[in-house]
Amino acid sequence: MTNPAPKIFACKQSEALAKDIASAFGIPLGNIITSHYSDGEFQPSFEESVRGSRVFIIGSTHPNSDHLMEMLLMLDAAKRSSARHITAVLPYFGWARQDRKDKPRVPIAAKLVAKMLETAGATRIITMDLHADQIQGFFEKPVDHLFASTIFLPYLKSLNLDNLTIASPDMGGSKRAYAYSKALESDVVICYKQREKANVISHMELIGDVQGKNVVLVDDMVDTAGTLTKAADLMIERGALSVRAICTHPILSGDAYNKLENSKLEELIVTDSIPLRQQSDKIRVLTCANLFADVMVSVHTNESISSKFLM
Repeated sequence: MTNPAPKIFACKQSEALAKDIASAFGIPLGNIITSHYSDGEFQPSFEESVRGSRVFIIGSTHPNSDHLMEMLLMLDAAKRSSARHITAVLPYFGWARQDRKDKPRVPIAAKLVAKMLETAGATRIITMDLHADQIQGFFEKPVDHLFASTIFLPYLKSLNLDNLTIASPDMGGSKRAYAYSKALESDVVICYKQREKANVISHMELIGDVQGKNVVLVDDMVDTAGTLTKAADLMIERGALSVRAICTHPILSGDAYNKLENSKLEELIVTDSIPLRQQSDKIRVLTCANLFADVMVSVHTNESISSKFLM
C-alpha cells in the first residue's frame, strides 16, 4: 500500500510565501478554516483528511505571539488527526534572540519555543538562518537549518561590484561575514557596538578599512534598522563608495522604514520569510520559496539536503 501524498498547509501570516512554496513543490495548498471568538481566541481546522500523510505546516513565528500560537494549534491538530509525519516549516524562527541567560532571572525563550513545538507535535523542523546556530541543540527532533546565502550569493555576484568588502554590523555576526567573504573572495570589516539597552546603540566603531570600497553588510535579521543605518552612515564617513545590506529576515519594526529612507544605505536585500509591512524603493525582496520547496521535496523523498547547508 502506497503512502498518501504529502500535504502543505499555511499559517495566516505566511500564506503568500506558502502558496509560492506549494506551487514550486507541485501541489496545491491544503484547506484550513480558522474560527474566531470575540475575545481573540481562534481555532484552526483542517478541512481535509491528513491521516497517514506527511504534513508540512508553514508559518514564521515573529511576534505578535498569535503567530506562534497558530503554529502550535495547527501542529496539535495534525497530531490529533493521525498525520504520519508533521514538519514545522519556520522560514523565520521567532523569539530566537533569547537564546541564553545574558543576565540573572531571565528566560531562555528560544529553548522554550523549541520544546513547545515538539510537545505540540512537530516531528521535524525546517528553518532558515537561525539567530544562533546552537538553537538547533534545543530540539530533540531533526532540524534542517538552511542558509539564505544560497539565495543572496548569486545576487551579489550579479552586481559585479569592484573592491567589494563584506561587513558584519557586530562582533556576533563575524562568522557569517567571514563565510560570505570566503565565497566572494573579498575583504572583511567588523563594526563594534555598545548598547545602552535592547535596540539602543550608545557607541559604534569600525574595525578595518573601507576607503574606496563597495561594502555589503551581512546580518540574519533587521529589526529597528538602527544598527544597519548607523553602520552604513559610519562607513560612508570613512570613505566607502557605497553600502548595501543583506538581511534574511525583514522584521522592520517601529520607525525602521523611516531610518532606511534617511540613511546612506543604497539597498537593503531581504527574503520573503516575513511579509513586508510596507513597500520601499530601498528594499529588494528575493524569494526563499524555491529553497524551501527543494528541501521539502528532498525530505519527502529521503534524499540528501546537505548542499543547502553550505555557505
